[in-house]
Amino acid sequence: MTTPTRPRPVPAARPGTMWPSPPGALRVRPLTRETAASYLTRLAAAYHLSPAHLLDGLHIATTGTPAAPHATELHYSCEAARRLAAFTRIPPAHLDRALTRRPPPAAIATARWQPLAPAVQPLPACTTCTLRRPPHHTTPTAWIHPAPDLPRAMICTRHQQASSDPRQRIPLDIRALPELAHARLTARRPPTTASLSWATTIITRWYDHHQHLHTRWHTRLHQLTTTNPHLTHGPASPALTCRNLITYPETLTLATSLDRLPLRCPLTRTQQTAFLHHLADRLYLPRLAPADHDLLWQRLTTR
Repeated sequence: MTTPTRPRPVPAARPGTMWPSPPGALRVRPLTRETAASYLTRLAAAYHLSPAHLLDGLHIATTGTPAAPHATELHYSCEAARRLAAFTRIPPAHLDRALTRRPPPAAIATARWQPLAPAVQPLPACTTCTLRRPPHHTTPTAWIHPAPDLPRAMICTRHQQASSDPRQRIPLDIRALPELAHARLTARRPPTTASLSWATTIITRWYDHHQHLHTRWHTRLHQLTTTNPHLTHGPASPALTCRNLITYPETLTLATSLDRLPLRCPLTRTQQTAFLHHLADRLYLPRLAPADHDLLWQRLTTR
């Protein structure tokens, strides 16, 4: 006579959670610094769903109003991020590099759409890098945040694509401007936040007022618009949307040069002259003599 077997107890679900969804059949890997909204859009497109339908299928409640992936960000709770990781079969630590999380209570699966100001909106990612992430039949459009310690631009040195403004819906072909990729490759030691902020402000002023390097920048703008003719048909001027990209090498050069200035110590006249000579050499200028109202001169004289 056989002994009857006892049925195994069913593990109780955690409070506030639903039954776990089965893992998805496709592996959609996030790009480095890709926004959560962009990744969700690509993931849903791989299954021929809308982002709202995918979140609903994972039992993730949403708040806020969704918009284009570059204009909004999606903040996941801890429980929502756990369900997304289980569905995508990607470790949560890997998803954390791409997904912005501002967790409400951990047991509640929610996702909040948050509008982004134009100054902090992500940039279009390299289309070749995006297509090489499985599954390969998904949309080539993805949005990533630029590196925080470099000038605000996305430069893919491997595939020669770049972007510097969210109004550029696709990255630009920069094969005609090898100095952009060279500047990105040689940026081994990123500048400090203060020097990068000063350099960005100074170079922007020079660019807007046609000072010092106007001829060089105008040539780059012409090469960009020639290689990317769709720029001239956009709603904004390429001179504005491509500014950060056009001035990228000089901004990085100036920022790293400012990092070499002594801290909390006023420069003598000799040191100021030596710095300007050194900077002119690095910028490939015969001489650099900023006026008294120039922001660079104010930076050198005000410590």
